[in-house]
Amino acid sequence: MKTIEEIKRILAEHKSEIREKYGVVIVGIFGSYARGEQKETSDIDIIVELDRPVGLDFYEFWDYIENLFGTKVDVLTLSALKQKPLLWEKVKDNIVYV
Repeated sequence: MKTIEEIKRILAEHKSEIREKYGVVIVGIFGSYARGEQKETSDIDIIVELDRPVGLDFYEFWDYIENLFGTKVDVLTLSALKQKPLLWEKVKDNIVYV
């Protein structure tokens, strides 16, 4: 199980690559890892903001991130999350930006 610091380090190391290839301009961690409540079975919740529409490349990015961490990852965009006001209110103050 990775720590939040390891996740941040890995994302920071690959930030320019994912920006160039997938248009990711903002990346953060939310959910159990951001709250320090992760367990062995926890997935990693990643939030991103994109500078352009990526279409099906979003799934390629998702696969890339899962392979990077070697575990299940959920990826949401900031814009999609903000369209769910109740969920956004619940997580917005717990996002750990990289």
